[in-house]
Amino acid sequence: MRAYCISSDGAAAQLCDLNRPEPGDGQVRVAIKACGLNFADLLMQKGTYQDTPPAPFTLGMEIAGVVDAVGRGVSDLNPGDRIAVYSGQGGLAEYGVFDADRAILLPDSTSFEDAAAIQIAYGTSHMALDHRARLQPGETLLVTGAAGGVGLTAVEIGKLMGATVIAQARGDEKLAVARDAGADHVIDTSEDLRDRVKSLGGADVVYDAIGGDVFKAAFRATNPEGRLLPIGFAGGDIPHIPANHLLVKNLTVIGFYIGGYLKFRPEAVRTSFDTLFQWHSEGRIKPHISHVLPLEEVAQGMQLLKKRKSIGKIVITP
Repeated sequence: MRAYCISSDGAAAQLCDLNRPEPGDGQVRVAIKACGLNFADLLMQKGTYQDTPPAPFTLGMEIAGVVDAVGRGVSDLNPGDRIAVYSGQGGLAEYGVFDADRAILLPDSTSFEDAAAIQIAYGTSHMALDHRARLQPGETLLVTGAAGGVGLTAVEIGKLMGATVIAQARGDEKLAVARDAGADHVIDTSEDLRDRVKSLGGADVVYDAIGGDVFKAAFRATNPEGRLLPIGFAGGDIPHIPANHLLVKNLTVIGFYIGGYLKFRPEAVRTSFDTLFQWHSEGRIKPHISHVLPLEEVAQGMQLLKKRKSIGKIVITP
């Protein structure tokens, strides 16, 4: 089978030929139909992601496909079942072996492409805003990087939760997409973020995927007792948070990493995914997929991510 893999530490990711894996106890083999790309895939290639596995390994963190074979001890999944798996690795391949307890049966109405696009982006936003920040109806949510893979889902879910949503993104096209996803107000990256947000009454919850100066400006525009979620650092700089300002304004900075929940509270991730796939089947959420590419064009997809030329998600179809 073909896979997009890193063969050794420091080696460049590339397409390679591997033997088709056999499922072990408690595992299933999946014929992979779709795999979502994530900014974390870029970090894994550089070895800077917090959960980079030891080489050799295959990239690709979230997949959807058809069960091809089951290992011993698997009784609730059968060959032919349509499933989604938040795998963490192994998704950019024609076949993969994954733990059966991570698999979620897909509704018939959910396409493989949508299923691959929902898990990390929507799961991150849903758990961050609901489980961690406790966003309430009537509060104001600021989303930076609002047209990116996770940012766009935060706009959509924030609106579903009853918040007034302020979206920051770059350029008219991305701002229009954020508005279509439910943003009540949009701010271009060329504008002064702090001043614009303050003019709109300030933010009660900040969902920041950019970091650096953007986070600093959002921090200064947060209302007393506000909550800030540093979701990612696509801008490249990890901000330093002045503890004295937290004290004066009674602010809370909330850490959240969805992958960590797979280790210490996996049932919370499953519950979130069950909710999201139910919402999708009801038409309440709809992933925005800007590019669907074959396995041969993974490198091009990674470049689109790196240069921020995608809107929403990029999906690979092995």
